[in-house]
Amino acid sequence: MEEAGWQVIPFAMQHPDNLNSQWSDYFIDEIEFGANYSLWDKLVRIPKIIYSFEAQRNLDALINKTSPNICHAHNIYHHISPSIFKTLKKHNIPTVLTLHDLKLACPAYKMLTHDGICERCKQGNLFNVIKHKCVKNSATVSSIAFMETTLHRTLGSYVNNVDRFIVPSRFYLEKFVEWGFPRDQFIYIPNFVDLEKYKPNFSAGNKFLYFGRLGHEKGLTTLIEAAAIAKVQLVFAGTGPEEKSLQKLARDLNVDAEFLGFLNGDNLYAAIRSSKCVVLPSEWYENAPISLMEAYALGKPVIGADIGGIQELVIDKVTGVGFESGSKESLANALTYINERSNPQIEEMGKAGRNWVESEFTANLFRSRLVELYNQLSVESE
Repeated sequence: MEEAGWQVIPFAMQHPDNLNSQWSDYFIDEIEFGANYSLWDKLVRIPKIIYSFEAQRNLDALINKTSPNICHAHNIYHHISPSIFKTLKKHNIPTVLTLHDLKLACPAYKMLTHDGICERCKQGNLFNVIKHKCVKNSATVSSIAFMETTLHRTLGSYVNNVDRFIVPSRFYLEKFVEWGFPRDQFIYIPNFVDLEKYKPNFSAGNKFLYFGRLGHEKGLTTLIEAAAIAKVQLVFAGTGPEEKSLQKLARDLNVDAEFLGFLNGDNLYAAIRSSKCVVLPSEWYENAPISLMEAYALGKPVIGADIGGIQELVIDKVTGVGFESGSKESLANALTYINERSNPQIEEMGKAGRNWVESEFTANLFRSRLVELYNQLSVESE
């Protein structure tokens, strides 16, 4: 947005990893669930997680100082809290919130718990989040999430104060509507990749690559089991709680699997470029994975699970192959299908993916879609 001539004023929490900002004096105190706070510090922060008067005061001062035209919020939840939306409404500032997860409906963000996909709270019984310890497997943290969600639903903090919810996948839009949220408050604007950063290599490598977090919701056990059936080589780029168990499973099943650890930037791009195909075997409601668009931008086809927003970003047998999420047999068939294609056929899929990104998911298109929405909301607020 700054490249397009906009002045962007951040409002966030204090954090040692923050970029420098002339507006940081307005930021709120740090809140991190995983931080090693003293008992007193934890007790002080709990009310702020649920409803932050500090965030309201600081934002009010920042608005009076800068007179913004619009607010675009991301991931404000327990760090800043939805309390700020009332402040924005008071100042008659059009407000949009991009929904990167399912928090608006699910207190635990993912609609995922110990036994897999979970929609138990769909009828409004949010107590399930405590019963199943859905947040960090902690009754205490889950109770805080329960209180926060219950309060803001009662106050109408979201639906009464946010003008539009941006969803990067059509799946999420339909899921929120299915859960009772008003359709006309949602707009689909897909994610983008900056194509200048991604130089494609369409030549087919020999191995199938997964890159991302090594967590149970990503379907990586299923991927290794499928690779054992299809007899293909795997590469994993990333770290996470399942790393050691996945390495053991690969050894036990005699799967040729290489674990590269955490990669980013040019090192990650090099790993993607040298692969045959990227695999996203997720077993939860993914939104619109940037990793999938990055694979296309770098010239690689994608094998994607038919779950969440992944399924709308794979054109079967054109830009990649879809398969039934959670099914090792279905994934094995997809791996085999790609493995049996000739190099020119795989390269053609990679080119189709790159062309799709160039036509639908660029930074310029993303900007123009945002500005169109901003202008619409500005007219509505007059």
